[in-house]
Amino acid sequence: MTADDSFSRLDDDDYPAYTMGRAAEMLGTTQNFLRAIGEARLITPLRSEGGHRRYSRYQLRIAARARELVDQGTPIEAACRILILEDQLEEAQRINAEYRHAAESANPTAAV
Repeated sequence: MTADDSFSRLDDDDYPAYTMGRAAEMLGTTQNFLRAIGEARLITPLRSEGGHRRYSRYQLRIAARARELVDQGTPIEAACRILILEDQLEEAQRINAEYRHAAESANPTAAV
């Protein structure tokens, strides 16, 4: 991998660029919080060759949302479950929209 490849990956939301310490600092939380949401299977950080957790920007956005819910008094396990369900709902709505679009394209008179 060249230096140019490394820099271009930093624009990738899924690239695990942040250590646990840096991620916790960026979120204003503790490393234990990040471990807890990992144990609740909200996010699964990738591991470096040395076994250290690495987080992507996408994962940090999810963790930030979990922290908002916890800060509002939601237990961490419940916050994680809420976010998982929200994600599943969003995916189901996206799939339904695709099916609707495909059905309308296949039979344009039925959509009227």
